[in-house]
Amino acid sequence: MTKQKNQKDKSTNEIIERLIAVNRVSKTVKGGKNMSFSVLVVVGDKNGKVGFGKGNATEVSDAKNKAFEAAKKTMIKVSLKEGRTIHHDIFSRYCSAKVYLRSAPLGTGVIAGGPMRAVFECAGINDIVAKSVGTSNPYNMLGATFGALKNLTSPKSIAEKRSKEISEIVKRRNQALKTENKND
Repeated sequence: MTKQKNQKDKSTNEIIERLIAVNRVSKTVKGGKNMSFSVLVVVGDKNGKVGFGKGNATEVSDAKNKAFEAAKKTMIKVSLKEGRTIHHDIFSRYCSAKVYLRSAPLGTGVIAGGPMRAVFECAGINDIVAKSVGTSNPYNMLGATFGALKNLTSPKSIAEKRSKEISEIVKRRNQALKTENKND
């Protein structure tokens, strides 16, 4: 019995949690106002898996626990290039939030602000350049960021779809980059 408990503790220790936003919400009813809290949380294992969730409750700690459980249920797997950055540049939009994500060379670090930084740190992305345009609403920014991360493709998945070798896909990408650099 203690062995199972230790395994559960290890699995929860691997997942890190970042609190993004806490909002105090009041609902006016016949007898007065009902106060509650809304919490937004990002979780990840620093190995390519990341998720976000919302929780509402009358206490902040209860709302945080609900958000943590919701985030664990919605975790997605992000394929990383060399275990540190994304494979290609991508743009995504969610409501009025627009997000541009660009892969970066080794040593660049995480150049992103607000909720996007927390997502990249939880996912284990060490080198990335991100820009958000439009709203600064954390809910919409997370929606746009996760939309971009879901639409990322790896050379492995493209090779499987086209029934080719991964080396062919990567070689073509490198050739395209060289010709692009010559034109600049």
